[in-house]
Amino acid sequence: MIGNRPSKYLRYLSVNARVDAERTGEILSINPTIAPTREEADKIHISVHDYSADSLEVQEYEKIDATFPYLEKDTVSWINIDGIRKEDVESVCAHFGVHALITEDILSIGQRPKMDEMNEQVFCLLNMLYFNEEKKTIESEQISIVLGKNFVLSFQEDASRDVFNPLRHKLSIPKSQLRQRSADYLLYSMLDLIVDNYYLVMEKVGDLVESLEDEVSRKSNKRSLARINQLRKEMIIIKRNVSPVRDLVAGILRSESDWLDDRTIKYFKDVHDHILLAVDLSDNYRDVMISVQDLYISNVNLKLNEVMKVMTVVTCLLAPATVIGGIFGMNFDVIPAAHHPYGFYAAIGLMFLIPGAMLVIMKKRGWF
Repeated sequence: MIGNRPSKYLRYLSVNARVDAERTGEILSINPTIAPTREEADKIHISVHDYSADSLEVQEYEKIDATFPYLEKDTVSWINIDGIRKEDVESVCAHFGVHALITEDILSIGQRPKMDEMNEQVFCLLNMLYFNEEKKTIESEQISIVLGKNFVLSFQEDASRDVFNPLRHKLSIPKSQLRQRSADYLLYSMLDLIVDNYYLVMEKVGDLVESLEDEVSRKSNKRSLARINQLRKEMIIIKRNVSPVRDLVAGILRSESDWLDDRTIKYFKDVHDHILLAVDLSDNYRDVMISVQDLYISNVNLKLNEVMKVMTVVTCLLAPATVIGGIFGMNFDVIPAAHHPYGFYAAIGLMFLIPGAMLVIMKKRGWF
């Protein structure tokens, strides 16, 4: 039974290492030369908001062909498809005139956020970020948005969550600016909500960084190092998803698409300002994490120096006793005071007196 105990406890000690390794694998497992395989959704959920300044129609469908009539309408149609299935995506893209390369990007996974313009349509691919309160990690969901004449197609992977509830609420208000404008303003509103949600996620991460910095400053341990490594990986996810959106919005500002109104460009400039600030904020968090790691290493070195200082002081204090004992322990016939009745007590006294004097001198000089 005793021989089995080390392996028993080592099994539990290696759990965190396995979790960290799996997280690293998730972050780094992107190879653009290998065609990724996507799991087909069991079912799709389609929601359509068809609106104008005077009317709003909200419908939900389960079959993709139910959305086809909205192509011919003069009103603005937002067709949101939750759940990615190859057959459905290809069908709706073919009907709405979406280029085959854009269709391929919609079906892909692990894509870098980007903006393309094909067939006079504007295509945006980026990730929505969420903060998992239980695992203290950042999760991402790819969303693809296609802007055409009087319609916006959006493709999401997860039907259980998105960041567009404020947008749906604005659509329900008859006099809202969203209802008065064309489809390009809807695209702006979607991008604006996605970017604004980046700040909410980074705020959560910022709280963790602040807590970790306080912990490392007060009392750091091996758990602190594990948390530093975890947060640095989350910073990689933020940087990877936020930074390319800057180029995406800049591409929209440079676009000459007929479906982008000049009046809406100023709103995209506002999104561009927000994403620039988000990029700077992510860089600041990364710098803070580097500082926290340096602080942890400094604390470890400081503790090691304190241990070495104590060991050095103890060694110095024991040196006189070692020398005196060595002298009187030599094998000579004649040693001064060796046969004196108080010689032993004198040697013992010196062994305590000299270290005591050394201790006083070291204390006065502030060596410890």
